[in-house]
Amino acid sequence: MAHKLYLVLSGLIFFLVSVLHLFRLVGHWPIVVGPWTIPHALSWVGCPAALGYSVWAAWLLRRPAKRQPTG
Repeated sequence: MAHKLYLVLSGLIFFLVSVLHLFRLVGHWPIVVGPWTIPHALSWVGCPAALGYSVWAAWLLRRPAKRQPTG
């Protein structure tokens, strides 16, 4: 049960991160940390990466469980 909960939560978090990266790209939102401005190129990499992790979590959640050997 804990394994499924982990996959659901991590998949949702990565999906939300991907959506936020997409909103940042579409809305041209700046991110400023102290004196540095984070470039939009980071979101071009982060959006598909986070979406990939989200899809991977969903795939792991939907695949059939391995049977434990008896004996």
